[in-house]
Amino acid sequence: MNRERRKRAHQMKDGDRGQWTNKTEYILVVAGNVVGLGNVWRFPYLCYKNGGGAFLVPYGLFVVVCGIPLFLLESSSGQYTQEGFITCWRKFCPIAQGIGYGQAIMKLYDFSFIIIQVWALFYLVFSFKSQLPWANCENAWNTVNCIGLQILNSSSPNVTTNQTMSTNTTAAATEFWERRVLAMSGGIEELGSVRWDLALCLLACWVFCYFSIWKSVRSSGKVAYFTATFPYVMLLILLIRGLTLPGAWEGIHFYLYPDLTRLANLEVWIEAGAQVCFSYSICSGSLTVLGSYNRHNNNCYKDCFWLCLLNCATSFLAGFVVFSVLGFMAQKQGVTVDNVVESGPGLVFIVYPQATAMMPFPQFWSVCFFLMLIFLGVDSHFVTVEAFTTAISDLFPKILRAAGRSEIFILLLCLLFFLLHLTLVTEGGMYIFQLSDYYGCTRACHYFFALSECLALAWTFGADRVINNIGDMTGQRPSVFFKLCWKYIIPLLSLISFILYLVGFTHLTINNYVYPGWAYALGWSMTLSSVLLVPLWAAGQMCLTPGTFRQRLYILCRPAEDPAWQEREMGEEGMTEELRTSAVTA
Repeated sequence: MNRERRKRAHQMKDGDRGQWTNKTEYILVVAGNVVGLGNVWRFPYLCYKNGGGAFLVPYGLFVVVCGIPLFLLESSSGQYTQEGFITCWRKFCPIAQGIGYGQAIMKLYDFSFIIIQVWALFYLVFSFKSQLPWANCENAWNTVNCIGLQILNSSSPNVTTNQTMSTNTTAAATEFWERRVLAMSGGIEELGSVRWDLALCLLACWVFCYFSIWKSVRSSGKVAYFTATFPYVMLLILLIRGLTLPGAWEGIHFYLYPDLTRLANLEVWIEAGAQVCFSYSICSGSLTVLGSYNRHNNNCYKDCFWLCLLNCATSFLAGFVVFSVLGFMAQKQGVTVDNVVESGPGLVFIVYPQATAMMPFPQFWSVCFFLMLIFLGVDSHFVTVEAFTTAISDLFPKILRAAGRSEIFILLLCLLFFLLHLTLVTEGGMYIFQLSDYYGCTRACHYFFALSECLALAWTFGADRVINNIGDMTGQRPSVFFKLCWKYIIPLLSLISFILYLVGFTHLTINNYVYPGWAYALGWSMTLSSVLLVPLWAAGQMCLTPGTFRQRLYILCRPAEDPAWQEREMGEEGMTEELRTSAVTA
């Protein structure tokens, strides 16, 4: 009887918020969210840097003990409560609602990652030129030290090795990236003017984002049919092409050859944990929101395993795409693969474009690559924005869910951040983006939220109750292994990682540029703005809730919609009428 009442309540809630039209839409949107740019440029580089195939050992271990359990915990929480990542805590542990507010702040910093789409779109436009601008030195932005592909390609009959080894030269692809795309100023103090061409690309990205989510899941679910599948088509095309290039297998050897001695380095294990955290989109609230649009009886337990497997397989496959091309590039230049590998944006905006320019029909391969990058970024970005708007709408449903108001709210949000992000397409924009990425979306925030979520759900709400909820929804109870992970393994690993991050912390620098003191202060303010909301919310609620300290703690540590628990634990005589009322309305 109780189970039937819960289902009817969830169905009524579904009618207010909307639902996925079918299971396929949910799978595609979540897959598009968790499979992003980090799978292409971060995972392959981490493998190469941290022991090749040996890196798969710590990575796989963290997937099993952290990635999958947290993925299930968050997606099932959203599905059970039918709420966003802020209001869902009212049904679990009201004192922990600060976690949701902290994640909301962190999402605002995540919005800045749209700049990567902007750069990829900018490259895509230039990919249609008859002569790729990053392949030659005949452009207005090139310097006298520029060297084009005819020199970089050591197989050219009229080029000597000494020409390619000069330390005073700069590759044409590097100059295009640094002087044409970024045109970086001397520091964050010198923002310079807005770059109109990049601003147009930024506008196009935000317009696409708006029309992807303006009808919430009714529109994003339809968009995902294309945006989530198209990158895999491009990835397959690039994989086939990469494996057929000369020198490809030398690059793959560098990618996978195991160096087991690297496993003794603590940094390798920390990098593996951070990669799992970022690539699975855990501790950010997105999985909670996406799960909240599922039907109450959706089998989120089985979905979790398939989606996590897809993420790992995509990361592993992307390494073959990247390093097969790097092996080809190294052979063309007559150097080893480690001489052409770069990390981060340099890998996808300098090295890979330069490699595609060396292939026959370079425009085609360049278009394929940047289309893949754009759609990998599109999914992650519009899910981030949608997760934020859903969480805010759940806080103010009567105001923001009225007819037409949701679309207006999303439009105003997109317009506001388009205007704010114009600073990212200035000459000092790269400094702002790096500051936001390094401090606003730092590992420390994810570690802290992972620890907080496990303490609130596995210890305060109860791991057994979480398992019962999942079993009630899916008809399949998770094994005791998940309980052990939620209660002991994940909190311990998160706490250790958080402490190690703080101990080994170094301030951000870019090419020997040291930010001014006020910029570092701003960066730390960004970090603390999300992390401190957790204890501040808890302290504020303890002060505002009536009763003794013990009574307030009991009320705030149990579901606000379950006053019967307080009566069982404290007894009818232990609760005043005021406390019973606050237990219902907290």
